[in-house]
Amino acid sequence: MSKGERSQSTTRELLKKIRKIEIYTSKLVNDKLAGQYQSVFKGRGMAFSEVRQYQPGDDVRIIDWNVSARMNEPFVKLFVEEREMTVMLLVDMSASGRFGSLAQSKRDLAAEVAALVAFSAIKNNDRVGLIVFTDRVELFVPPKKGKKHVLRVISEILTFEPASPLTDIRAGLEYLGKIARRRSVAFLVTDFLAEGWAHALRVASRKHDLIPVVIGDPMEEKLPRLGLVNFEDFETGQVFEFDTSGAESRQHAQLVKRRREEREQLLKRLKIDFVNVRTDRPYVDALVSFFRARERRLRH
Repeated sequence: MSKGERSQSTTRELLKKIRKIEIYTSKLVNDKLAGQYQSVFKGRGMAFSEVRQYQPGDDVRIIDWNVSARMNEPFVKLFVEEREMTVMLLVDMSASGRFGSLAQSKRDLAAEVAALVAFSAIKNNDRVGLIVFTDRVELFVPPKKGKKHVLRVISEILTFEPASPLTDIRAGLEYLGKIARRRSVAFLVTDFLAEGWAHALRVASRKHDLIPVVIGDPMEEKLPRLGLVNFEDFETGQVFEFDTSGAESRQHAQLVKRRREEREQLLKRLKIDFVNVRTDRPYVDALVSFFRARERRLRH
């Protein structure tokens, strides 16, 4: 097969994958998330719509006195929710996302979650933007509306080849603070294996509706008992021997558990809603549960 034929084959496979994600996530938006997205993400406030004649029971505070004086009878102002929002996707593209102990890598899962959020956003006429980061911001796609734009965002996530294998979550969060002057809904899609992000996350959450989406794989939490195994760190390239059947493995599982608990305690203290998704579980269930829990909380 020539280089040109390989390129055409790769393009066809990519388009097929994008189309598959589009069909699947669009169906999920219609079947599972219809109405929930809009109910838990509010617009920027109320905007003036029109005036109408006063009716018994109307709040006197919304009377438009100027119009009432001209018409010689009372009129009231009507307002509607200023619905349009900006949804920013902050997607971690460091090398740890290539890992997946099952059929799907964490990066593929991140792409599908981002697609589901993006299609939910455009269904509600919101704008969608993308920040791809590693230990630096490597790509910024300004927020726009429309299906064509969302398909471009998904394509960028699926095809992106990062320059750096490393991770610094602060880079993505700090960049968000620079480019998004108005409050936005920001989905931070990462495995949170890196450290040193707490302060940047706290600062970003004060300005934006920040929602961490934690991407995980079951083998990161508990390794099968296989004895001595050589592992490679995707980000540093370091190869090391690890005893999956002994005390070393138990200590690793305890460390992972403690870090998860510390992260979740911090997010709860900051009153930041978060979603845990894993490569071995249907991610839509986690997102539906998130939307329902947030809707219940907002009602109280």
